[in-house]
Amino acid sequence: MESTKPGHVVFVDDEPNVCDTVRKTLERVGMNVVCFHGVADCLTYLASGRCDLLVTDVKMPGRSGIDLLNEVKVRLPWIPVLVITGYGDVPMAVAALKAGAEDFLEKPLDRETFLDTVGRLLKQNAGCASLLDQCLTKAEMKVLYLVLDGKNNRQIADELHRSTRTIEVHRSHVMRKLGAANLIELLRRVADLGLLRLDAPRRQGPSTP
Repeated sequence: MESTKPGHVVFVDDEPNVCDTVRKTLERVGMNVVCFHGVADCLTYLASGRCDLLVTDVKMPGRSGIDLLNEVKVRLPWIPVLVITGYGDVPMAVAALKAGAEDFLEKPLDRETFLDTVGRLLKQNAGCASLLDQCLTKAEMKVLYLVLDGKNNRQIADELHRSTRTIEVHRSHVMRKLGAANLIELLRRVADLGLLRLDAPRRQGPSTP
């Protein structure tokens, strides 16, 4: 694995022994690792905890890793996601990649391949974490997407059925959290975070702010 600065990896798998093995493997190369056995606990952590890379299994009781991937790409689209599974097939890999996964690996994980992939994704995402003081809320994400669509505060308020003042507050929070003083700086931040892709359809924000 290439040398990288210590990263914060969140790993999700319903098998405790798999979590222990992955945690020890990553900690041995200097990474910080947090493990969860289900989607709900992971999402609770991601609401306020640091994550430079999310690694998730697909097959889990209740909500799947694809469900987690879809949720993260709405709430925290700047977090890269690596999907792993012991039941991999081509349609599942395609679905994960179309949903926004950065890569896809099959179990049993090859140690060197896994470490190389994790290191590469952390390196690619190295500049993103420093741009965010804290996560955007669902309402702020929705406002951000509409700002990127070129809508002003009044138009956003009409579309979301909110007051203009409420939209102004959300927008100011977005600007502060992304460290942008004006619209040009905001566009630069979202481009750095991978949210502004001119060659791909815009991801849809949450339906309710």
